[in-house]
Amino acid sequence: MHSKLNTLFSLIFLSIITLSCKAQKETKPNIIIIMADDMGYGDLSCYGSTLINTPNLDKMASEGIKFTDFHANGPVCSPTRAAILTGKYQQRVGIDGVVTAKHHRDKGLAVSEKTFADAIQKAGYVTGMFGKWHVGYKKEFNPINQGFDEYIGYVSGNVDYHSHIDQEGYEDWWVGDTIKNEKGYSTDLITEHSVDFIKRHKDEPFLLYIPHEAPHGPFQGRKSAAERYVGWKNGAKQKDKMSDEELNNIYKEMVEVMDEGVGEVMKTLKELNIDKNTIIFFCSDNGASKKVGSNGGLRGYKSTLWEGGHRVSAMAWYPGTIQPNQVNNETVLTMDLFPTIMDLVGAEQPENLDGVSLKNNLIKGEPLAERDLFWGYAGRKAIRQGDWKLIIRNKTAEPLLYNLKEDIGENNNLAQQHPELVKSLTKKLEAWGDDVYATTK
Repeated sequence: MHSKLNTLFSLIFLSIITLSCKAQKETKPNIIIIMADDMGYGDLSCYGSTLINTPNLDKMASEGIKFTDFHANGPVCSPTRAAILTGKYQQRVGIDGVVTAKHHRDKGLAVSEKTFADAIQKAGYVTGMFGKWHVGYKKEFNPINQGFDEYIGYVSGNVDYHSHIDQEGYEDWWVGDTIKNEKGYSTDLITEHSVDFIKRHKDEPFLLYIPHEAPHGPFQGRKSAAERYVGWKNGAKQKDKMSDEELNNIYKEMVEVMDEGVGEVMKTLKELNIDKNTIIFFCSDNGASKKVGSNGGLRGYKSTLWEGGHRVSAMAWYPGTIQPNQVNNETVLTMDLFPTIMDLVGAEQPENLDGVSLKNNLIKGEPLAERDLFWGYAGRKAIRQGDWKLIIRNKTAEPLLYNLKEDIGENNNLAQQHPELVKSLTKKLEAWGDDVYATTK
C-alpha cells in the first residue's frame, strides 16, 4: 500500500514539475531575428515584386504581421547593425558610418556596450549568431565577446560567397574568434548553422540572430565562380562586368536562396514542435542600392535619407500568439527590437535605450505612443514627426519637407508652405544631434 502511495505521489510530483517546466518554457519564447543585407522595400513578392519569388517570406507575412512603415536606423549596413544590437541610436555608440575593411580594421562596437545578446543571456537564454557582423574586425570586437555563445560567419561588410575573402583580400570566415574557413555558399552555410543551432538547443530558451549576406554584393549565385583570393584587391566592380539582365538574374537568385533558408528555419521549428513558442522578426538593414534591386517606388536608395534608403520590408511571426494576415502601419525602427524581445521574455530592460517595446502593439494591437524619430548619415539628417518628414542635407541647402501620408514618393517639397514647422523640426534635429553625438565625446 505504502509502495503504491509513494508511486502515486512520485507521479503527481513529476507531473507538477513537468507542467511547471512547460509553463515556464511557454513564458520564455525563443527569439529569432533574421536580417537581409541591402534588400529593397519592393524586393519580396509579398511587397509587390513580380521578378523575385519569395514563398517562405510571403508565408511568414500571411501567417503574421507585415509592416508597411518599418525603417532601418541607418541607410547603410554598420549603423543599422549597431542600433539593432544596442537598442540605441548608432551615433551614441560611435558607429554612424560604415566600418570598412580598408580604413577601419581597428574600429568597432565597444565591448562595454551591452547588446541584446548580453541582456538576454542573463534571462537564461543560450545565444547564437550566424552570418554578417560588420561592427568590428579585431578579436576584441568579435560576437563571442559581445554576448553570443556561438558565432560562425564573417566580420566585414561582405565576403566572396564562395572563397569567403573580404574586400581587402583577407580570409574572413570565423568560428568564434578564430579564422576557420569552410567550403560552401555563404547563404547556405548561414542557414545550415542556424538550423543546427535550433536542433541542438530545442529544449532550452534560445536567441538566434541570422544576419544574411544576401543580396549584398559581390553578386554571386550558387554556381558562380569565386572571384577573390588571399591578397586580392578591388579591381573593376563586378556589377560593371555584367549586363543588367545578368545582374538582375543573379540578384533574383540571391534573394530566393535566402528565402529558401528562411523556409528551412520555419520548417525546422514546426518539425520540432517549437514553432508556437518561437517569434521571428525579419527585416533588411537598409534599402536597395542604386544599381540593382527595387525600393518599391520609393524615392532614393541605399546611403540616402529618402524613404528608399531606410524604409524596408519587415515582418513578425509568432504562431498562435500573433494573429495572421495583419498589416501594421506603425512607424518602427530596428532599434525597437531590443526592448521588444526583452519585454516578450519578461526580462529586465537595460537603462537608456532609445528604442521602445512593440510587444503590446504586436500581440494586443495597442497603438504606439507618439514619438519623433531621427536619422543621420554623412552630414545629412532627417526627422519624422507623424506624417511629416524633414531632411536637412547641409547648412546651406534648402530644407526638404514632405507629408508622407499624401506623398510617399517625396516629390513635393512643402518647406516654403510650412516655415514654422520647418523651424520647429530643425530645432528638434539640432537638439537630437547634440544629444546623441555628445554621448561618444
